[in-house]
Amino acid sequence: MLKQQLQQKLQQKLSPQQLQLIRLLELPTVELEERVKHELEENPALEEGKDAPEEPETEGMASDGEETDSGDANEDLSLGDYLTEDDIPDYKLREMNERAEKKEEIPFSVGESLNEHLLEQLGLRNLSEKDEKIAEYIIGNIDDDGYLRRDLSAIADDLIFQAGLDVEDKEVEKVLAVIQDLDPAGIGARNLQECLLLQLQKREQTKETRLAIRVLKEYFDEFTRKHYDKILKGLDIDEAVLKKVIREITLLNPKPGNDWGGRMEDAMTQVIPDFIVDANNGELTLSMNNRGVPDLRINREYSEMFQDYAGNKANQTNERREAVQFVKQKLDAAQWFIDAVKQRQETLLRTMEAILYLQRDFFLTGDESTLRPMILKDVAERAGYDISTISRVSNSKYVQTNYGIYPLKYFFSESIQTDSGEEISTREVKKIMKEHVDSEDKRKPLTDEELAAILKEKGYVIARRTVAKYREQLGIPVARLRREI
Repeated sequence: MLKQQLQQKLQQKLSPQQLQLIRLLELPTVELEERVKHELEENPALEEGKDAPEEPETEGMASDGEETDSGDANEDLSLGDYLTEDDIPDYKLREMNERAEKKEEIPFSVGESLNEHLLEQLGLRNLSEKDEKIAEYIIGNIDDDGYLRRDLSAIADDLIFQAGLDVEDKEVEKVLAVIQDLDPAGIGARNLQECLLLQLQKREQTKETRLAIRVLKEYFDEFTRKHYDKILKGLDIDEAVLKKVIREITLLNPKPGNDWGGRMEDAMTQVIPDFIVDANNGELTLSMNNRGVPDLRINREYSEMFQDYAGNKANQTNERREAVQFVKQKLDAAQWFIDAVKQRQETLLRTMEAILYLQRDFFLTGDESTLRPMILKDVAERAGYDISTISRVSNSKYVQTNYGIYPLKYFFSESIQTDSGEEISTREVKKIMKEHVDSEDKRKPLTDEELAAILKEKGYVIARRTVAKYREQLGIPVARLRREI
């Protein structure tokens, strides 16, 4: 039954610049540099430079990131490139030339990709034209880890629609076997078990290798769960032999495709600090690492063009009004971006100052035990921002200190009370847990209950469930999975 009704509700909508700022807050320094470069390429009204030009005083022009309504009907025109070559050829040509010059400066990686490496080997195999197309499609579906994570039936279906090849699943599997025989060993596996078996089958077949193949084929679940007693009984071997077999398996590569991504991954994971804190004679100096972020300003020529176009409203044609709208949109976008970058810098700086104040002892000494319990709310109250803003700022940001580079999240931790009522950081408790796990007898690893008892002896009364939570946060598996023979 359809029913009409009136509903009144209050809804908050973010302005374009607020959305711009939220996105910029989340970006680390390296990504901000790329974002600024992209904006400089896309918007000819934005340019590098320190001198802030005088802003055009025009009706309907947004200033300081605020939206205004001019009432002109042409303000509602959709955005786009309205200008023809006859309108302002100099500006369009200049923008195109600048983009072409910047594209020439982009460095390209010359390293061979995994896909190229496999296709090169494939060319040495004696395959029919049909099988070669199947193989190329399979290789295109192998992920960065070196696995084929798609069903063969799905690949067969894709080959019908995309390559016009009507193939059976068995044909795809036959070609997959050829790919799995390529280098690196284990490539094209559909799961971890198959990946490890492919590698073992290419090795010299010693006694330990043959036993390792049996373990993976017949006792894979027991092996992953470290139920070694069942393996010993099933294979009728002693612990010394099982140790050699386990070593044979653990030396295998669970992600054979990673060798071809190492150089790119190293570049992507290189940490560039967003802040630099220098401790000298008991004083702390904070600065932002903005060496790759240029100063930005409005392009004066674009600003003057807007004044020229908008100045003579009496004789404006439709094309001229469209030109005004285009230039105004570019100027607004440039001003919004400049304001958003400035606001981002101020927000990051105030947030880091609050963290510096709350964790002053650590930045002076580098002693982890001096870290105070600190949550997002503490920093938000100190900096004068909302908790969500602090969360965005602290995400993916790093600070360089006299004692190393740390992620901002490193300084956040909850607090617990000792049996004497003193508040300490949970980081100290986790440190104690990790030290005991590292030094435990691996033949009989410590359970969560035993870890809780050890902490209780040291004055930290913590429930077993909490110990389990801290252990998971540290990336430490349960006692059964830490067991060795």
